[in-house]
Amino acid sequence: MTKALFFDIDGTLVSFGTHSIPESTIEALKAAKNNGHKIFISTGRPKAIINNLSQIQSLGIIDGYITMNGAYCFVGDKVIYKSAIPHNEVMELGHFCEKHNYACIFVAEHTISVCQPNHLVKEIFYDYLHVDEIPTKTLADATNSDIFQITPFITAEQETEIHHAIPNCEIGRWFPAFADITAIGNTKQKGIDEIINYFGIKLEDTMSFGDGGNDISMLRHAAIGVAMGNANDDVKAVADYITTSVDEDGIKNALTHFGII
Repeated sequence: MTKALFFDIDGTLVSFGTHSIPESTIEALKAAKNNGHKIFISTGRPKAIINNLSQIQSLGIIDGYITMNGAYCFVGDKVIYKSAIPHNEVMELGHFCEKHNYACIFVAEHTISVCQPNHLVKEIFYDYLHVDEIPTKTLADATNSDIFQITPFITAEQETEIHHAIPNCEIGRWFPAFADITAIGNTKQKGIDEIINYFGIKLEDTMSFGDGGNDISMLRHAAIGVAMGNANDDVKAVADYITTSVDEDGIKNALTHFGII
């Protein structure tokens, strides 16, 4: 039976320590693909900053992508789902960050920009996540087209100050220093539904793999949810199975355990 396998990137496929995909993971994904299973990426990153998957992208084994935490899904060159944040709420959040001088990243369909960049953007996105430098823009220029994801560098406490002003938004968090915001209803769970609907795959034939808070919805939703050994406790709590860490052959071990390879 063909299975649809959904993988988060950072901390799941890609090691935070080496910033690369372990060789055991590459070989496991190749074996799963050769066994007839479909492989999908499910990430909070927009396409513009998916810069750490070349080791498997070059193999041609990825069947589709859930990006921006479910707000933008595509297969090859075909966009199968996209859902923008209401413009008035984009501006509410943008002005809030501008007023308090909080760094904020805005993601449009084909572009990404940052307003009020600060040390957190450098330390987390550039140094820690190895994202290429993001162009700095004014709020007006950053929001002159549909926005699908906003990443304000605010704490959970600061988030409560703006939450009431963006009622049609979904707020996710997988790192303490920032939140990922999409239009309401857009989560990795939604992305799974869009992908399996497109391919005609049953939910009972899905598996998801993740380590962060933004993975919780898809770990709960897929028939089998696998948490990495390096995942936070709240992520492990919702998983059906906990594998070893990304650096300890976690993907290979999980796929072997479930007979995928």
